[in-house]
Amino acid sequence: MTINNKKSKTCGQALVGLLEAYGVETVFGIPGVHTLDLYQGLAGSNIRHVLTRHEQGAGFMADGYARVTGKPGVCFTITGPGVTNIATPIGQAYADSIPMLVISSVNRTPSLGKGRGELHETQNQRNIIAPLTAFSATALCVNDIPALLARAFTVFASERPRPVFIELPLDVLATPVDENWEADAVRLARRPAPAAQDVAAAAQLLGTAKNPCIIAGGGAVESAAELQALAEKLAAPVFTTVAGKGLLASEHPLSAGATLCVEPTWEFISKADVVLAVGTELAETDMWREKLPLAGKLIRVDIDPCKMNDLYRADIAIVADARETLSALQLALGSHSAPWSKSDALPNLKTRIRNELADLQQTHQQILSVVANTLPSNAFVAADMTQIAYTGNYLFDVDMPRSWLHPTGYGTLGYALPAAVGAAIAAPERPALVLAGDGGILYTIQELATATEELNSPFVILLWNNDSLGQIRDDMIDRDIEPIGVSPRNPKFAQLAEAFGCRTYVPDSLQELQAALESSFAFNGPTLIELNESSVSKPQTA
Repeated sequence: MTINNKKSKTCGQALVGLLEAYGVETVFGIPGVHTLDLYQGLAGSNIRHVLTRHEQGAGFMADGYARVTGKPGVCFTITGPGVTNIATPIGQAYADSIPMLVISSVNRTPSLGKGRGELHETQNQRNIIAPLTAFSATALCVNDIPALLARAFTVFASERPRPVFIELPLDVLATPVDENWEADAVRLARRPAPAAQDVAAAAQLLGTAKNPCIIAGGGAVESAAELQALAEKLAAPVFTTVAGKGLLASEHPLSAGATLCVEPTWEFISKADVVLAVGTELAETDMWREKLPLAGKLIRVDIDPCKMNDLYRADIAIVADARETLSALQLALGSHSAPWSKSDALPNLKTRIRNELADLQQTHQQILSVVANTLPSNAFVAADMTQIAYTGNYLFDVDMPRSWLHPTGYGTLGYALPAAVGAAIAAPERPALVLAGDGGILYTIQELATATEELNSPFVILLWNNDSLGQIRDDMIDRDIEPIGVSPRNPKFAQLAEAFGCRTYVPDSLQELQAALESSFAFNGPTLIELNESSVSKPQTA
């Protein structure tokens, strides 16, 4: 008689082991009665668990983690309210093409869809999240789990990187697992290379262009060197979307920055005879208008085939990896070399943008200039949906990608603080700056608790307090609507931050702001700097 002494793993232990095999190092979440089996798996693993104070915070932390690393951010959440709480960060990650894996529990398989009033029960939980994901699936048995994780990590590695949601019924989570799932981690597919004939056609068009320009987005963030080399060969100005900020250093003579949202840039681009758009939707949230006035030929390079025939129909469509395509285009152009000093158009464009700032943007620019003078060179900025961040999107320079985190597409308030926490956990060697408004920070201010628990590196929150929902107030006034609901009563932010364990400053001038920033970036831990609008002098008009 053969005696089998092999001890089965719990489903949670097997799943966590498989996540480790795929390179997962950190999981964000809040344990609950429906995820105890998952947390049993975490207990014996090398994966770091970060306790958040709300599932929304977990999702945004995973988003920030993914944006600075390129690796998927991973969350565990409970059935029902945990899933609906994390839906907003999932939607943000979907809109901005961020890889995120959310693993949730769900009620027992026999009760699914029955409406029996069980704890946390939600009708068709998977279908609630489905429109916000690359795919949403239920593991109806333990043997489904390896295949679903393989599918998820294949999406992250070879397709447009968007969130994946996988739910595990409680009875499946309780099932023992005898197999060694770690050995079944699949070799992931690569993104496709461009077709040779498409590269040749694009190179021919670019090589004969008199006024080419390049627009690069978040899909090109791994292609900075290749983008610069191609731009230099073509003498083509490079504009980026907000997600592509930093792809070309701001001091580079061909860098036009993330200025797609202002009229001088619209006029400039309308004169291009060939536009190369790489890894960008060309979405209205980057342009502040429905459509750019493109008059020339359009070459689109994107991993998503749906982008080739949307508002901007491509004259040459290349569905392929951005880095490989840019490299192939450079090779196909051979010895082609265009003169860089064709005109003063780009310097004139930058000057005009600065000279045409409205009073509000000039005020913001005063603050952003102080920030730029004190921000460490390797820092990153997480910016919320607030007026000063909108100005920073196109006026604040960063010199490497993955350094400006902003919820561009979905545009959710409360993003910046938790996203910065996740990014700081992923890259503790990089100082962090949170740029938030008084309205938005209250959506997720509880995540200061996670920041003080988890972070031992410079983490600076610059809170712009104008005691209002400023953008909505201004929009109401512009439309002759009586401002309603836009002047909330704020807490004493400095005292609130101190209660969480943060250092605080409340500067009364730009000079005091600079001193506070310098001190804060020298401190290993969270600091909140509250800057009131009344502390900044308004720009003088002639």
